[in-house]
Amino acid sequence: MSYIQEIRALVGHRPLILAGAVVLIFDEEQRILLERRTDDNTWDLPGGFMEIGETTEETARREVREETGLEIGEMTLFRICSGREYMYVCPNGDEVVPVSIVYVTKDVRGTLRLDGSEVSDLKYFPTDDLPGEMLLQVRQIIEEFLKTRGS
Repeated sequence: MSYIQEIRALVGHRPLILAGAVVLIFDEEQRILLERRTDDNTWDLPGGFMEIGETTEETARREVREETGLEIGEMTLFRICSGREYMYVCPNGDEVVPVSIVYVTKDVRGTLRLDGSEVSDLKYFPTDDLPGEMLLQVRQIIEEFLKTRGS
């Protein structure tokens, strides 16, 4: 049982502040990697919540490896996302108040591989043609990053 599952067993669906990491992964064509989630069928950034004892960098690397099969080399901190606009309710009713550390990388190795449980599809998208089925918060993070690099 994971840390979050243990806490959820105690507090039910009440709001939890959870720290995690997501990664903006770009390929050589400057397309961004997105994953289709199995729980709500939306496109999202690879990443997830921390386990006890992990650094945010370790979380980012573990989650990307688990969800995509890719190994991350160098990555750069982009920003930390928190606040009311990032709160959400999971399809199962769990309320989440995330503190998300956002990293950026082009340095990945390996072959894309679906995990089957959390992710049903993986695809690189041109940044000017992002899918419609995406949480507003995820779209905002991507758009904010694109503004900072002048794209």
